Amino acid sequence: MDVSINLWLVTILGLSALIAVDFFIGRKPHDVSIKEAGIWTIVWIVLAALFGLGLLAAGESQASGEFFAGYITEKSLSVDNLFVFVLIMAKFSVPTHLQQRVLLIGVLVALVLRAIFIAAGAAIISNFAWVFYIFGAFLIYTAWKLIQEARADEEEEDWEENRLLKSIENRFGVADRYHGTKLFIQENGKRVLTPLMVVMLAIGTTDVLFALDSIPAIFGLTQDPYIVFTANAFALMGLRQLYFLIGGLLRKLVHLSYGLSVILGFIGVKLVLHALHESGVHVPEISIPLSLSVIGGVLVITTITSLIASKKKERQEAEQAQRTEGGDASKDSIEA
Repeated sequence: MDVSINLWLVTILGLSALIAVDFFIGRKPHDVSIKEAGIWTIVWIVLAALFGLGLLAAGESQASGEFFAGYITEKSLSVDNLFVFVLIMAKFSVPTHLQQRVLLIGVLVALVLRAIFIAAGAAIISNFAWVFYIFGAFLIYTAWKLIQEARADEEEEDWEENRLLKSIENRFGVADRYHGTKLFIQENGKRVLTPLMVVMLAIGTTDVLFALDSIPAIFGLTQDPYIVFTANAFALMGLRQLYFLIGGLLRKLVHLSYGLSVILGFIGVKLVLHALHESGVHVPEISIPLSLSVIGGVLVITTITSLIASKKKERQEAEQAQRTEGGDASKDSIEA
């Protein structure tokens, strides 16, 4: 897709305006209701759909298909990231009325960092076609690692701060409590960070780790930096509302890691085939319509099987609780 400087500017200005509106509406700290989260989640999904359909209407059917495939992939990977966001919020004991502010700024930091990643990735790909082999191998490895972690059935109960965050805390110091929406305060004559600032940096910098698999994944679907950036932007900007909407549902998506591993493995294979094709080897290439079908199908199946498994587990736990209560009642009657 031939993208002019003017189109880039218009797109960035348009996204900035949407972010400004989102920030203006949520500028006052408050507890986000399910209704509010649901409305804004739908708004961001509709905006993403309109953007993709706009590309189609402009005669860019290939770009439109790539955008939808990239957006769905990034969105699904972002949902998995919400598990870590929940752990970070718990780690820093973030008050519920401040969580929406944390996510808004954290996501903005993540978007800026991802833009840098995307620019670097596009530059590398344009000059070194062999990097597709590395991206493909890395995604296949990541897919295998996800499966191993899912099979281990080990639930991560805590989150550890990365080295960058620890160094920032040691350099500036951190206040012992939250001070509303303030990011810095004066304490004993020294300017220190508030916990709110620290958790915002935690959300933003942690997303860099997520980008290590999501950016190669979307480059496996499209090599157009414009599509990569816009798909990431729309997926990330709706993440804050999604956090509040499906907070309870996250624990029910027990098979999500399996689904994501299949998607990442599939895209990894697609990248390797593309690299072989670029090297002159006659191999079949996976089309965007097929990619969309596989990604969408895997997510639907994963969601259905997850909900079935969760419901079955809840039923078994309820039956076990009843048996335990019944046993305790019998024991009490015998003792009496």
